[in-house]
Amino acid sequence: MQLLAGAAVLGLVVGLSGCGKADPYYSGGSKTVTITVPAWAGAEANVAVAKHLLEKKLGYRVKATQMDEPVAFDALNSGQADAIMEDWLGVPNKEKKYVEEKKTVVNAGHMGVTGHIGWFVPKYYAEKHPEVLDWRNLNKFAKDFRTPESGDKGQLLEGSPSFSTHDAAIIKNLDLNFKTVYAGSEAAQIKEMRKKYEDREPFLTYWWTPQWLNSELDLVEVKLPKRTPGCDADPEKVDCAYPYTKLTKFMNARFAKNGGDAAEFLKKFKWSTAQQTEVVEWMTIDQMDTDEAAAKWVEENEETWKKWMP
Repeated sequence: MQLLAGAAVLGLVVGLSGCGKADPYYSGGSKTVTITVPAWAGAEANVAVAKHLLEKKLGYRVKATQMDEPVAFDALNSGQADAIMEDWLGVPNKEKKYVEEKKTVVNAGHMGVTGHIGWFVPKYYAEKHPEVLDWRNLNKFAKDFRTPESGDKGQLLEGSPSFSTHDAAIIKNLDLNFKTVYAGSEAAQIKEMRKKYEDREPFLTYWWTPQWLNSELDLVEVKLPKRTPGCDADPEKVDCAYPYTKLTKFMNARFAKNGGDAAEFLKKFKWSTAQQTEVVEWMTIDQMDTDEAAAKWVEENEETWKKWMP
């Protein structure tokens, strides 16, 4: 999960379309598509490229609005939003309620990228203390990760409180002498990580792949207990590693059925981790305008996006 510092959604139109009482979109009267955008750069890259193609090649108007995962599912259910392009399957209760029970939301397939969340330390610390890479040894090193915010416990640095994590439960259930401390946003988390990395200080952080910062900071994952069936079924009892997740698209069910070329295009949208990362690095490292980055990618990758066309 990746967030552009200080940006809600750079270069994207922000708003909610809503279906209205007459439900004009699903009767074919509207050419507006509303896509939710999670608060990280990979998701923003997806929407930027989709927006460019929907508007420039298919004649739609795209509205994009940044929403946390639970709110986005509610918006799909109510018809205030048409699609989520990158979901990490972090709200299984809402997914069950809307997809399986109410059938107001549909799974629109994988978008081509596999994500993984975990706990990471900088490589320079892992090389000095290789035992830290096994969770069973973390308590031995807790003192190295103490901060004023974590007190006498080691700090597990977190980003935004809105991100789906099991870290507090994992810490409790594994009896670890650590405390989750939230930077407040991904941008603030990145700032703190960069500062500690520059100063060669130890830190343990909730982090994920793919992530553009991984090309700048050399991080190593700490091995948490191996996953077993149902090990994360109860949020209060999680005691295992995070899964590898095929990032998934979801749609409002009426939009999926009656959304015409726009719905068909979004169902077919599928690109690789490398392709997404290329756009993200233009947006972040190169500080390119989001729309410009999307246009550049579209210009250079016709062979890929042609396959998404209805």
